[in-house]
Amino acid sequence: MLVFGFVSASVWAEGTNRSLFVIERSKNANVVQYDARLTADGVLDPKEPVKVYWILRAEDGRARELNYWGTKGYGIDIKRDSSGKLWVMTVAAYPKREITVRQTGTVVRAEILIDGKPSILEKLYIHSTEGRFLPTVNHIELYGKDLETGEKRYEKLLPN
Repeated sequence: MLVFGFVSASVWAEGTNRSLFVIERSKNANVVQYDARLTADGVLDPKEPVKVYWILRAEDGRARELNYWGTKGYGIDIKRDSSGKLWVMTVAAYPKREITVRQTGTVVRAEILIDGKPSILEKLYIHSTEGRFLPTVNHIELYGKDLETGEKRYEKLLPN
């Protein structure tokens, strides 16, 4: 099991990244970007298969590593599945639903159930209100494409 958040600048500079999905939030325009990280051979990097970082759209658009609190909210828990061919991860923002990271040739994608259908995950949207100490999540929206038909998929998740 690997948990990510703090990454040295030298690790950030190595390898090739492919966008998987983003998390947008009601708080501001900043997004959390999730990228597949590939080795020079074009396969998912076993040391860090998914790179997570901020894109500061509310500021100047630069990328920035997650800090401690960012990791608590948006970091990932990722491990290989029993076959050793896929990666299974959860995002701290919504750990109840697993995301499978699959590579087929040069294509890497994040797969998740959206409204009960296997889908390619494109975006999560988190609507929250600021609390005294921590924000309260009002709902989470999942956006993607159906794996079989390519149709757009959407699901709104309410906190329990």
